[in-house]
Amino acid sequence: MKTYQDTVEWMFQQLPMYQRIGKQAFKKDLSNTLSLAEHLDHPEKAFKSIHVAGTNGKGSVSHMLASIFQSAGYKTGLYTSPHLKDFRERIRINGLEIPQEDVISFIDENQIFLGQHKLSFFEMTVGMAFNYFAKEKVDIAIIETGMGGRLDSTNIITPQLSVITNIGMDHTAYLGNNLAEIAGEKAGIIKKKVPVVIGERHEETASVFQAKAKDLESEIYFAEDFEFSEYHTDLKGEYQKKNLKTVLASIKVLKGDGWKITEEAVINGLNNVKLHTGLQGRWEVIREKPKVICDTAHNTEGLKLVIEQLKKEKFQHLHIVLGVVSDKDLNAVLPLFPKEARYYFAKPDVPRGLLATILKKEGLKYALEGEVYESVYEAFQAAEEESLDEDLIFIGGSNFTVAEVL
Repeated sequence: MKTYQDTVEWMFQQLPMYQRIGKQAFKKDLSNTLSLAEHLDHPEKAFKSIHVAGTNGKGSVSHMLASIFQSAGYKTGLYTSPHLKDFRERIRINGLEIPQEDVISFIDENQIFLGQHKLSFFEMTVGMAFNYFAKEKVDIAIIETGMGGRLDSTNIITPQLSVITNIGMDHTAYLGNNLAEIAGEKAGIIKKKVPVVIGERHEETASVFQAKAKDLESEIYFAEDFEFSEYHTDLKGEYQKKNLKTVLASIKVLKGDGWKITEEAVINGLNNVKLHTGLQGRWEVIREKPKVICDTAHNTEGLKLVIEQLKKEKFQHLHIVLGVVSDKDLNAVLPLFPKEARYYFAKPDVPRGLLATILKKEGLKYALEGEVYESVYEAFQAAEEESLDEDLIFIGGSNFTVAEVL
């Protein structure tokens, strides 16, 4: 590979990537990941880790935890997905993205193995992250699952703590058709005698987690059972309150296991998540007059929380730039959106993006009215042109939609 762009293009095009093509990139076992780990001399065993799964909030929780550990003086790795603008966002140490040279050299050195074993984009990326964290000798790495847990490529680690933020009806084609089944897949990250923190307690899922933890002799904690003082974070959005409690519960358990994290580190870490980790797209205000907010929420549970907060904002008119992927359950998400808004429908610039004409047609079934645009950016420009200073523009529906305006 000659350049970073060449390398990334090869990764995107040569191997299946769920983020782009969806279902056909999904693999139902860990054999490829385990083969790659062996080929790389098991880098996942060379560093301590925290494993984070969940339907919503796992990205925010992972970034908050990373920021706190950085503030506490630990050399902190962070693996998350998907990325918004650049592939390297997925792999960071103390907030700094993996250098382009390391991406190029990893693919160059392992390209024959990757090709022969037909590794997926995600499997390859996990191997790259673990190899980088081991090489750079991180003190701790926060590892976010891609999808599910039990069969997720990240699930070859034995962490210091497992964290499951919540359970919702997302990726049902892969994870199950009810909350208990999905919880069973997420519970797959629980390891023998490794404590686990559950972010939200629900009747349908609590017993699933408790049974798994008991079977593996793992201490289980529910975040709502803890009492904390009032803390704040620079991540805006009412929904972050639940994520914040999950993080605080996790830190309390980790401190009990000997990690040295002061109160000052917790406060500093929570107040500087964006600065320390580069997180974007979570209730992010990108300008004022008119106020422009974007959020990457894309499933029913996440969108409910975002739309609720949107309704609390003060504005004269509401403009919504909307783009989704083709496997989205529109009958579940479109009814959540406010009917009084003006809509700007666009197709995200990925193969999985849903045609804007189809989105508009489906939106009309729920009285969501607006026009179709050639691209997300053109839709955003049109919304800006038609907005008064007192109006509000919201951009969302997909990670890809948000990425095109950041």
